[in-house]
Amino acid sequence: MIRAGRKFEQEYRLEPEEAGEFLVAVGERLRDGEALTIADDDWTLPFAFGGPVELEVEFDGVGEPELEIELELPGRTDETAPRVE
Repeated sequence: MIRAGRKFEQEYRLEPEEAGEFLVAVGERLRDGEALTIADDDWTLPFAFGGPVELEVEFDGVGEPELEIELELPGRTDETAPRVE
């Protein structure tokens, strides 16, 4: 279980179809909920997200063309505002 206060990174090389299925599943969680869990055989990463979401599209057409799509989800905090008395 990957918890807050830790840093974790895992990279995959997938076939386009499998990457597409993953992105669709992430997109459905973003559309329908406030949290998602990403898991593999050895780890589980639950994440409650907030907004706004940052989306970056980068294209490098020099040499071998490459398209990079990056999505950054801010974490949701459970903190509440202080009272005004």
